[in-house]
Amino acid sequence: MSGDIIFSLRKLALLGAIEQPVKLSSGHFASIIKSSVQTAARRLQELERKGLVYRKIIADGQWITLTEKGVEELKKECYEYQAIFSSPNLEVEIAGRVVTGLGEGKYYTTLEGYKKQFESKLGFTPFPGTLNLQLDPYNIEIRKKLNWRNGIVIEGFESESRTFGGVRCFASRIVEPHAEDITSAVIIPDRTHYPDDVVEIISPVYLRCELKLKDGDIVRTKVKI
Repeated sequence: MSGDIIFSLRKLALLGAIEQPVKLSSGHFASIIKSSVQTAARRLQELERKGLVYRKIIADGQWITLTEKGVEELKKECYEYQAIFSSPNLEVEIAGRVVTGLGEGKYYTTLEGYKKQFESKLGFTPFPGTLNLQLDPYNIEIRKKLNWRNGIVIEGFESESRTFGGVRCFASRIVEPHAEDITSAVIIPDRTHYPDDVVEIISPVYLRCELKLKDGDIVRTKVKI
Protein backbone atom coordinates (compact mmCIF):
# COMPACT_ATOMS: atom_id res chain seq x y z
CA MET A 1 0.00 0.00 0.00
CA SER A 2 1.53 3.33 -1.06
CA GLY A 3 2.34 6.01 1.48
CA ASP A 4 -0.08 8.49 -0.13
CA ILE A 5 -2.96 6.03 0.19
CA ILE A 6 -2.24 5.23 3.84
CA PHE A 7 -1.78 8.92 4.61
CA SER A 8 -5.14 9.77 3.05
CA LEU A 9 -6.83 6.87 4.78
CA ARG A 10 -5.43 8.01 8.12
CA LYS A 11 -6.71 11.56 7.56
CA LEU A 12 -10.19 10.25 6.81
CA ALA A 13 -10.10 8.14 9.96
CA LEU A 14 -9.12 11.21 11.99
CA LEU A 15 -12.19 12.97 10.62
CA GLY A 16 -14.30 10.19 12.13
CA ALA A 17 -14.91 8.10 9.02
CA ILE A 18 -14.30 4.87 10.93
CA GLU A 19 -17.27 5.35 13.25
CA GLN A 20 -19.72 6.89 10.78
CA PRO A 21 -19.92 8.46 7.30
CA VAL A 22 -18.47 11.96 7.09
CA LYS A 23 -19.53 14.60 4.61
CA LEU A 24 -16.60 15.84 2.59
CA SER A 25 -15.91 17.89 -0.53
CA SER A 26 -12.84 17.42 -2.70
CA GLY A 27 -11.81 20.98 -1.84
CA HIS A 28 -11.96 20.30 1.89
CA PHE A 29 -10.06 17.06 1.52
CA ALA A 30 -7.45 18.85 -0.61
CA SER A 31 -6.78 21.27 2.25
CA ILE A 32 -6.45 18.36 4.69
CA ILE A 33 -3.91 16.44 2.60
CA LYS A 34 -2.32 19.66 1.30
CA SER A 35 -2.81 18.93 -2.38
CA SER A 36 -4.71 20.29 -5.35
CA VAL A 37 -8.44 19.67 -5.64
CA GLN A 38 -7.80 17.45 -8.67
CA THR A 39 -5.30 15.31 -6.73
CA ALA A 40 -7.68 15.04 -3.78
CA ALA A 41 -10.53 13.92 -6.05
CA ARG A 42 -8.31 11.29 -7.69
CA ARG A 43 -7.14 10.08 -4.28
CA LEU A 44 -10.71 9.54 -3.10
CA GLN A 45 -11.52 7.69 -6.30
CA GLU A 46 -8.46 5.48 -5.84
CA LEU A 47 -9.41 4.72 -2.23
CA GLU A 48 -12.84 3.66 -3.42
CA ARG A 49 -11.41 1.62 -6.29
CA LYS A 50 -9.16 -0.28 -3.89
CA GLY A 51 -12.12 -1.05 -1.66
CA LEU A 52 -10.78 0.99 1.26
CA VAL A 53 -13.67 3.46 1.49
CA TYR A 54 -17.31 3.60 0.55
CA ARG A 55 -18.49 6.80 -1.16
CA LYS A 56 -21.96 8.16 -1.73
CA ILE A 57 -21.91 11.14 -4.09
CA ILE A 58 -24.35 13.97 -3.33
CA ALA A 59 -24.98 17.39 -4.88
CA ASP A 60 -22.57 19.33 -2.67
CA GLY A 61 -19.94 16.69 -1.97
CA GLN A 62 -19.87 13.08 -0.82
CA TRP A 63 -20.39 10.89 2.21
CA ILE A 64 -17.36 8.75 2.98
CA THR A 65 -16.80 5.91 5.40
CA LEU A 66 -13.95 3.45 5.74
CA THR A 67 -14.68 -0.12 4.75
CA GLU A 68 -13.61 -3.08 6.85
CA LYS A 69 -10.64 -3.50 4.50
CA GLY A 70 -9.67 0.15 5.03
CA VAL A 71 -9.79 -0.22 8.80
CA GLU A 72 -7.66 -3.37 8.62
CA GLU A 73 -5.01 -1.53 6.58
CA LEU A 74 -4.79 1.14 9.26
CA LYS A 75 -4.58 -1.50 11.98
CA LYS A 76 -1.62 -3.08 10.19
CA GLU A 77 0.14 0.28 10.17
CA CYS A 78 -0.66 0.74 13.85
CA TYR A 79 0.75 -2.67 14.79
CA GLU A 80 3.95 -2.00 12.85
CA TYR A 81 4.48 1.32 14.63
CA GLN A 82 3.81 -0.35 17.96
CA ALA A 83 6.45 -2.94 17.15
CA ILE A 84 8.92 -0.15 16.42
CA PHE A 85 8.21 2.09 19.39
CA SER A 86 7.16 -0.41 22.03
CA SER A 87 9.76 -3.12 21.59
CA PRO A 88 11.16 -4.02 25.03
CA ASN A 89 14.49 -4.96 23.42
CA LEU A 90 15.06 -1.82 21.36
CA GLU A 91 18.51 -0.36 21.99
CA VAL A 92 20.58 2.50 20.66
CA GLU A 93 24.36 2.74 20.95
CA ILE A 94 25.82 6.01 22.18
CA ALA A 95 29.56 6.67 22.11
CA GLY A 96 31.46 9.55 23.61
CA ARG A 97 34.73 10.70 25.17
CA VAL A 98 35.10 10.79 28.92
CA VAL A 99 35.17 14.35 30.29
CA THR A 100 35.38 15.80 33.77
CA GLY A 101 31.99 17.04 34.91
CA LEU A 102 30.94 20.02 36.97
CA GLY A 103 30.80 18.01 40.18
CA GLU A 104 27.04 18.39 40.53
CA GLY A 105 26.36 14.69 39.94
CA LYS A 106 27.87 13.82 43.31
CA TYR A 107 25.49 16.20 45.07
CA TYR A 108 22.32 15.19 43.22
CA THR A 109 22.85 11.41 43.36
CA THR A 110 23.17 11.57 47.16
CA LEU A 111 19.97 13.58 47.72
CA GLU A 112 17.52 11.37 49.61
CA GLY A 113 14.63 12.37 47.32
CA TYR A 114 16.49 10.95 44.30
CA LYS A 115 18.44 8.21 46.06
CA LYS A 116 15.35 6.37 47.34
CA GLN A 117 13.77 6.40 43.90
CA PHE A 118 16.95 5.17 42.23
CA GLU A 119 17.03 2.28 44.70
CA SER A 120 13.37 1.31 44.22
CA LYS A 121 13.07 1.91 40.47
CA LEU A 122 16.54 1.03 39.18
CA GLY A 123 17.42 -1.55 41.80
CA PHE A 124 20.70 0.02 42.88
CA THR A 125 22.15 2.87 44.91
CA PRO A 126 24.23 5.05 42.59
CA PHE A 127 27.86 5.75 43.38
CA PRO A 128 28.04 9.47 44.25
CA GLY A 129 28.62 11.17 40.92
CA THR A 130 28.15 10.51 37.22
CA LEU A 131 30.36 9.43 34.36
CA ASN A 132 30.16 12.17 31.72
CA LEU A 133 30.61 11.53 28.02
CA GLN A 134 31.06 14.25 25.42
CA LEU A 135 29.34 13.39 22.14
CA ASP A 136 30.13 14.20 18.54
CA PRO A 137 27.33 15.52 16.27
CA TYR A 138 26.33 12.02 15.14
CA ASN A 139 25.96 10.74 18.69
CA ILE A 140 24.12 13.88 19.76
CA GLU A 141 21.39 12.94 17.27
CA ILE A 142 21.33 9.39 18.63
CA ARG A 143 21.02 10.73 22.19
CA LYS A 144 18.10 12.92 21.14
CA LYS A 145 16.11 9.74 20.46
CA LEU A 146 15.76 9.51 24.24
CA ASN A 147 13.90 12.83 24.29
CA TRP A 148 10.65 11.21 23.11
CA ARG A 149 10.92 8.15 25.33
CA ASN A 150 9.54 8.02 28.85
CA GLY A 151 12.23 5.79 30.28
CA ILE A 152 12.12 5.11 34.02
CA VAL A 153 10.77 8.27 35.60
CA ILE A 154 12.34 9.65 38.77
CA GLU A 155 9.90 12.21 40.14
CA GLY A 156 10.92 15.72 41.12
CA PHE A 157 10.44 16.81 44.73
CA GLU A 158 10.68 19.73 47.13
CA SER A 159 13.17 19.99 49.97
CA GLU A 160 14.05 22.90 52.23
CA SER A 161 12.03 25.36 50.13
CA ARG A 162 13.84 24.24 46.97
CA THR A 163 12.34 22.37 44.05
CA PHE A 164 14.29 19.61 42.33
CA GLY A 165 13.33 18.54 38.82
CA GLY A 166 12.53 15.06 37.58
CA VAL A 167 14.90 12.68 35.84
CA ARG A 168 14.36 10.03 33.18
CA CYS A 169 16.59 6.96 33.35
CA PHE A 170 17.40 4.38 30.68
CA ALA A 171 19.03 1.07 31.53
CA SER A 172 22.36 0.75 29.76
CA ARG A 173 25.25 -1.64 29.36
CA ILE A 174 28.76 -0.46 28.62
CA VAL A 175 30.26 -2.41 25.72
CA GLU A 176 33.56 -0.52 25.31
CA PRO A 177 35.55 -1.02 27.39
CA HIS A 178 33.79 -4.32 28.00
CA ALA A 179 31.70 -3.98 31.15
CA GLU A 180 28.31 -5.48 30.30
CA ASP A 181 28.20 -7.14 33.71
CA ILE A 182 28.26 -3.73 35.44
CA THR A 183 24.83 -2.22 36.04
CA SER A 184 24.45 1.32 34.71
CA ALA A 185 21.87 3.79 33.47
CA VAL A 186 21.89 6.89 31.29
CA ILE A 187 20.08 9.76 32.98
CA ILE A 188 18.31 12.69 31.32
CA PRO A 189 17.52 15.38 33.92
CA ASP A 190 14.60 17.72 33.26
CA ARG A 191 16.95 20.50 34.27
CA THR A 192 20.65 20.33 33.49
CA HIS A 193 23.60 22.69 33.25
CA TYR A 194 25.13 20.50 30.55
CA PRO A 195 24.76 21.19 26.81
CA ASP A 196 23.29 18.64 24.37
CA ASP A 197 26.72 17.13 23.70
CA VAL A 198 27.12 15.69 27.21
CA VAL A 199 25.41 12.56 28.51
CA GLU A 200 25.57 11.31 32.12
CA ILE A 201 25.78 7.71 33.31
CA ILE A 202 25.16 6.44 36.83
CA SER A 203 26.16 3.09 38.27
CA PRO A 204 26.47 1.41 41.69
CA VAL A 205 30.26 1.43 41.16
CA TYR A 206 32.82 4.16 40.51
CA LEU A 207 33.06 3.66 36.74
CA ARG A 208 36.21 5.74 36.23
CA CYS A 209 38.10 3.56 38.68
CA GLU A 210 36.42 0.26 37.79
CA LEU A 211 37.12 0.68 34.05
CA LYS A 212 40.43 2.55 34.49
CA LEU A 213 39.11 5.51 32.51
CA LYS A 214 40.70 8.91 32.01
CA ASP A 215 39.56 12.02 30.17
CA GLY A 216 39.51 11.46 26.42
CA ASP A 217 38.89 7.70 26.57
CA ILE A 218 36.10 6.39 24.34
CA VAL A 219 33.13 4.73 26.01
CA ARG A 220 30.34 3.00 24.12
CA THR A 221 27.10 2.15 25.85
CA LYS A 222 23.98 0.41 24.58
CA VAL A 223 20.89 2.12 25.94
CA LYS A 224 17.53 0.36 26.20
CA ILE A 225 14.79 2.71 24.96
